[in-house]
Amino acid sequence: MDLNEDFFKHYHYKTELAAICRQHRLPASGTKTVLNQRLQALVAGQRLDTPTSKVKRLAKPVKELSVTTPLANSGFSFNAAARQFFAAYFHVSKFAFTKPMAVLKRQAEAQPQLALTVADLIDVYQATRNSKARQQFLAENAEEKTYEWNRFVHDFFADPATRQFRPRLKVAAILWQQIKQSTAPKQYVHSLLQAYHEAIAGYVQTSSEIDQ
Repeated sequence: MDLNEDFFKHYHYKTELAAICRQHRLPASGTKTVLNQRLQALVAGQRLDTPTSKVKRLAKPVKELSVTTPLANSGFSFNAAARQFFAAYFHVSKFAFTKPMAVLKRQAEAQPQLALTVADLIDVYQATRNSKARQQFLAENAEEKTYEWNRFVHDFFADPATRQFRPRLKVAAILWQQIKQSTAPKQYVHSLLQAYHEAIAGYVQTSSEIDQ
């Protein structure tokens, strides 16, 4: 199979990506997103710094959590300190981490360029409290999600105009559902914000809320 830029325009199973990684003498372990990134770097002729486990071992536990604490490369983890932070934030005696939170954390580690923070974890937790919303979120973030969805989220977060929304990932999912049901290219473009304004208007935050 030819490995070029067109390769990433199509859907591929994780097992297929792992096999191609082995063919090119690349590590075949990790999530589907990680495998995609390795192959993309190979095609682009970039240096492949695959031993990400070293970064995790060297990362020191974060001393003080806040809503601006990065989820990637900061030492953040779902430990007792984090549980205590979320319990205090939500004013509950006990706090349990949820599967959507774990999914978002893995996504943050696989795609550090998204610059996801503890605030995004809070958003996801609040947005997926009911069963229907949780199932929809997990369906969009399943391990076998397409490369198109990964690229869509990446480009969505890269657009400064999307900072006005909260939770941003929820808005990205809404727009994704809209274009999935249309004949439009399955990619994020700025014009989608206007095209589907009514569907996402309820997620716009005020200037003071954005600055918090």
